[in-house]
Amino acid sequence: MKEASCETFVSDCHVRAAVELINHTWDPVVVSALRMGPTRRSVLLDRIAGASDKVLTESLRRLSSRGLVARTPREPGRDAAVYELTALGASFAGGPLAHLAEWAAENQVELSTTS
Repeated sequence: MKEASCETFVSDCHVRAAVELINHTWDPVVVSALRMGPTRRSVLLDRIAGASDKVLTESLRRLSSRGLVARTPREPGRDAAVYELTALGASFAGGPLAHLAEWAAENQVELSTTS
């Protein structure tokens, strides 16, 4: 990383923009769940234990607005859409998010003893 790029941590800092992608508790979980491929909302709700319908809806909308998730309607007039990662979402899931998960797994003992 270039040191000068976020020297003063201004609002347009690249690091800040990246951190905002994991700022909401459920967003990284939804991205991870979508790594398995295109999925309907009902399947996502089953797959993500503990997420409410409202939380999932908000997360999917937020991720869609950032270009990480695409929604494809399947049947007109019904909420039978399929959600999937875009190329940007897949690169985030397979890159920074995967590295963060790996780091957390490697350090889970230390992380659990300090909280």
